[in-house]
Amino acid sequence: AKIRWSAHCLERMQERDISRSDVKNCLANGEVTEDYPDDFPHPSCLIFGYTVDNKVIHLVVGSDGQYVYIITAYFPNTVKFEDDLKTRKER
Repeated sequence: AKIRWSAHCLERMQERDISRSDVKNCLANGEVTEDYPDDFPHPSCLIFGYTVDNKVIHLVVGSDGQYVYIITAYFPNTVKFEDDLKTRKER
C-alpha cells in the first residue's frame, strides 16, 4: 500500500526525531497490538515495532485499502505502557 503522511504527523516526527525510514521499518516489521475498527474516517490500529536504530516505536495508522495513513509516530514510555512497551497499562 502507498503511504500518506499528514502534515501533523510529519511535524510530530520532526519534534521527536523520528524519520520516514524509522516509520517504514516499523510498518514492514512491526506487529499490530491494538485495533480501532470504528475510527473515523478510516479503521486504524496501533503498531509496535522498531526504528532503524532498534529503538521501540509505536505507530498509529489508518487504511482505506488503497493508502496507509500515518496518523502519528512516537516513542512509548512506561507511564502508559508496561515495561515491554507493548502492553497498555490498565487505566
